[in-house]
Amino acid sequence: SVPFLIRLFPSLLTKFVYLNFLAFPFFVDFRRPELLVNNTISLYLTTEPGVAVGIWHTVPGSRGAEAQGKDQRWYEEALADAHPVIIYLHGNGGTR
Repeated sequence: SVPFLIRLFPSLLTKFVYLNFLAFPFFVDFRRPELLVNNTISLYLTTEPGVAVGIWHTVPGSRGAEAQGKDQRWYEEALADAHPVIIYLHGNGGTR
C-alpha cells in the first residue's frame, strides 16, 4: 500500500524523506536569531521580483563588542566592508 500512496501523493514522499516540516530545536522563533546566536540579525535579500531569501548575518567574535546594540543598517554596512564573507548553505530543512 505504501507504493500506491506514494504514487497518489508524491508530495507525501518529500515530506517524509526530507522531514522539512520539523524545526529543531523545537519551539524556537528562527526569525529572532539574536535570541539564539550572539551578534546576529535576520535580513532578507530580494533575488528577483516576488522572491525574497532570508539570511542571518553573524559578525565574527572579534567584532562582537563593536556590534553590541547596533541596528540593521550597521550590519548591512559591515557586509560591504573589506572583511571576508563566508556563506553557509544549510540544506533543505526549511529553517535558517
